Amino acid sequence: MAAITMPVTEPNLLQLDVEVFKHNFPNRGFKLRHNLCEHTEFSLEQLAQLAQRLPETNVECFTGNVPVNQNPANRPKNGLSIVDTIRHIQKNGSWMVLKSVQFDPEYLNFLRAFLDEVSLECEPSIGGMHAEEISIFIASPNSVTPYHLDGEHKFLLQIHGSEEVSMWDPTDRTVLPEQQAEYMLQFWHGTDQDRNLSFKNEFQRRARVFPLGPGEGLHIPVGAPRWVKNGPQVSVSIGVTFRSAQSEKQAILYFVNRKLKSLGLKPAPPFQSEWRDSVKCGIFQTGRRLARIFGGSWLQKQQRKWA
Repeated sequence: MAAITMPVTEPNLLQLDVEVFKHNFPNRGFKLRHNLCEHTEFSLEQLAQLAQRLPETNVECFTGNVPVNQNPANRPKNGLSIVDTIRHIQKNGSWMVLKSVQFDPEYLNFLRAFLDEVSLECEPSIGGMHAEEISIFIASPNSVTPYHLDGEHKFLLQIHGSEEVSMWDPTDRTVLPEQQAEYMLQFWHGTDQDRNLSFKNEFQRRARVFPLGPGEGLHIPVGAPRWVKNGPQVSVSIGVTFRSAQSEKQAILYFVNRKLKSLGLKPAPPFQSEWRDSVKCGIFQTGRRLARIFGGSWLQKQQRKWA
């Protein structure tokens, strides 16, 4: 009788505490563990090769010695080539990001596997995922990522070295006033849109500080302000972002609120009144249908600016 061979299954990428996940996602930050540190795709040599395959617009290299309040428009470049930045990252005081690496097939497989695991727990609460992306951050010891926020759901996964993430509740209006949240998280963004925020030292006492080492990750809620300080070794971390029906609804409500305020009205913030939110979303969808009918090619060119 022939022996029965059991199929070999790949280990999970994530080690999720389901109760912690359900209690905190999508509105609170929380730590988790992952099994990515031994994956060769995230070694410095493999990342140097990846950087050379990516379009130039997908790779940014800056000096890592910047203040928390750094204006991104004035952030100095490091003056090095992409390969030299990575291969000498230990000593050259640099911070770099490889953006949208999911367009490389090897990293697309990682994205799909990661989101397959996450979606088992999160999709019922946010209404599905879209606009999924991976970015990889490579930084010299003690580099700083300035104070900023993102309009997407995000998981930050530490691979090599360590980071300390100072993060704020996205609903803390002492740190992030409603008008600023409305502007930065609205559905439509003009060409002047930027993720960075103005930091005040007194904000720090209101932050939650999350130390991350290899094998640890952090869930970052939509619109949560934060800044990052790297530890004494070279840091490699992965950012997985995606949008959802929930995050899109919030962006739409902020967009409509700005329009209503321009008419002298005082609309309620998102998610305070279900029926008001429904009316606002209906107004927006009607306007978008009309724009698609009459906007033509102009509207298609503007799609990239939408959250």
